[in-house]
Amino acid sequence: MNGQGVSWQNWRSIEAPTLDMDGARLECRAWGPPPHEAPTIVLLHEGLGSMALWRDFPNRLAEATGHGVFAFSRLGYGRSDACALPRPLDFMTHEAVDVLPRVLDAIGFRRGLIVGHSDGASIAAIHAGTVADPRVTGIVLIAPHFFTEPMGLAEIAKARQAFDHGDLRTRLARYHDHVDAAFRGWNDVWLHPDFASWQITEPLSRIDRPVLAIQGRGDQYGTLAQIEIVRELARGPVELAVLEDCRHACHIEQPERLMTLVAGFAERFAGQGARPLVATHRESKP
Repeated sequence: MNGQGVSWQNWRSIEAPTLDMDGARLECRAWGPPPHEAPTIVLLHEGLGSMALWRDFPNRLAEATGHGVFAFSRLGYGRSDACALPRPLDFMTHEAVDVLPRVLDAIGFRRGLIVGHSDGASIAAIHAGTVADPRVTGIVLIAPHFFTEPMGLAEIAKARQAFDHGDLRTRLARYHDHVDAAFRGWNDVWLHPDFASWQITEPLSRIDRPVLAIQGRGDQYGTLAQIEIVRELARGPVELAVLEDCRHACHIEQPERLMTLVAGFAERFAGQGARPLVATHRESKP
């Protein structure tokens, strides 16, 4: 991957820049100051998300923190190019280990946070526990997945019915140029029989930097065990937050509370660079 379309000159551009990854384009956009002026917060979207589906969260986060914020759509999502199907069952590890490091290099990332939602949170955790990039001073995991649960898989099966027989395909097509690739690339993996035993607790146990894990109490895709395991296994400082009256889409259902949590975490940890961190836990009990 190179940095084509993203440079210091157009970081604040209102145009829609792209990153080129071996000839495939990733839709992206930046808000706030570039990496040489301030810490950067990189956003990783959910399994059916995209850059646009963060809505106004990136801009508001940049304003609240004074940091740069960068978001992109993974291959197959948003206005990015299509991906090859079927996706491998370890697609989240591929995104964390092979793709994300190249994105960070391409934008000139120097220090800051990775903030992921749902599948994006799982990718952020795998990256932190496997790549362990010292430029990443903390991670925020919003509604993460670390293992499968029957209730979550049941909801994903309902999504397939809504896509095949309801209006979900039409609704998703507003945001994804390659809507079938976006949906099938996510849904077919999660409902694959071999994926029922998927778990990423091993990289979680190697995370040694601050973590903020957030989940809605009514999350339809996972129980609170998905964030409680972060406190059990991660080696660095851990903060947990449970949002009341909230399901899976925290940035839509509880945007003010989420903004307060993420901006506060960024104030404490985004600018620490590679300095050693004290491994003491700060947490709010579920």
